[in-house]
Amino acid sequence: MDEIEPSRSRRKYWILAGVLTAVAVAAYFSFSLGGKKSELTYETAKVDRGRIVAKVTATGTLSPLVTVQVGSQVSGRIQALYADFNSTVKKGEVIAKIDPQLFEAEVRQARANLSAAQGNLTKSKAQALDSKLQYERAQSLAKQNLVAEADLDTARANAEAGAATVTASEGGVEQARASLHQAQINLAYTTIYSPTDGTVISRSVDVGQTVAASLQAPTLFTIAEDLRKMQVDSSVAEADVGRLQPGMEATFFVDAFPSERLTGTVRQIRNAPQTVQNVVTYDAVLDVSNPDLKLKPGMTANITFVTAERSGVLRVPNAALRFRPPPEMAASLRDGAAGETGGRTASAAGRGKGRGGGGGGPGAGDGRGGWRRGGTDGGGEAGTPDRKTVWVLRDDKPVRVPFRAGVTDGSVTEMTEGQLREGDKVITAVTGGVADRSGQQGGPGNSFRRVF
Repeated sequence: MDEIEPSRSRRKYWILAGVLTAVAVAAYFSFSLGGKKSELTYETAKVDRGRIVAKVTATGTLSPLVTVQVGSQVSGRIQALYADFNSTVKKGEVIAKIDPQLFEAEVRQARANLSAAQGNLTKSKAQALDSKLQYERAQSLAKQNLVAEADLDTARANAEAGAATVTASEGGVEQARASLHQAQINLAYTTIYSPTDGTVISRSVDVGQTVAASLQAPTLFTIAEDLRKMQVDSSVAEADVGRLQPGMEATFFVDAFPSERLTGTVRQIRNAPQTVQNVVTYDAVLDVSNPDLKLKPGMTANITFVTAERSGVLRVPNAALRFRPPPEMAASLRDGAAGETGGRTASAAGRGKGRGGGGGGPGAGDGRGGWRRGGTDGGGEAGTPDRKTVWVLRDDKPVRVPFRAGVTDGSVTEMTEGQLREGDKVITAVTGGVADRSGQQGGPGNSFRRVF
């Protein structure tokens, strides 16, 4: 038993020593490899010269210039239809008829009422004439004191009543005549005429169907005045509507003819906003010629407005405008590796650490020996959206170069003023830097900065 105990103690000792050795070796390799730095590698794109076309895109719907909805002003059963879908009609042409029997009966009744009213008028006139004659006789007898004063007053009242009856009968005749006229108009409304020259694009009723016009006129047909001239009502975002002007040309295509480019002209930009899910758009109306009648109402148009065009200008890739230097690059600049930028030094780079830079990221110089925060995407300075900044590799060193931007098409931006040259390599991304102590790619010490 005494010999077994020392053997176990030695075994435990050697196991513990092995574990400590393994831990020491792991720690050595971790600290020796984890502190290594890899050089920064820059991904670049070239500044070139070429053409830039600024565009605004939108979707819209084709519709006729003038669309007339033909309805019925009287209720009744559709007796006949004389037009159908795609029918070409002329102004004044009969396109539908409502059963007129009830309205014909109303006309006959109104005519009979007029005759009765005229008869009453004749009778009233005769009675009024008799009352007038009796009054005149009473007057002559009264002069001879042969008629009592009361009888004279009665004759006078009868004469005046007879004249009033004639007036009332004349009013009754006018009422009956107006009723007859109204019945005749309603009868005429049973025949539906086309109000304009055009093409029937919609028919909403069938023969035998009853239409009711008690509250509003039911729509029977929809007629497009002239399909050779159409319009496109497009929805333009509020951010782009300021770039459009009446008279501007636009191109569009429809799904029915995807390979054919069609053209139109902006007639007006309507001021009425259209808000859908908190997105505000405005209607830009385009005039479109359709001589072949191949464009149909309701087609969806994908529209492109060309708002500006430049040829032979320096073009800066927008990926370079969105680039932000990583901390490793800022550190190298603070060590004096950046050099001068367009005649200005970056010696004060460290003063701006942690404040970021518009287009320059952390430690980006403002051209005055200091470092400042930038504005919006593209590295614009605060309050000057046309001021942009890019980083250029010159002599294998990053140099911050500001410039004034012009037209952009979303991929490249025009340089209107600045010190960029054709062929300059602008930085779009950086890889490399301090390696992660765990040896895993993408750890906190690694740097890979790219903004799309």
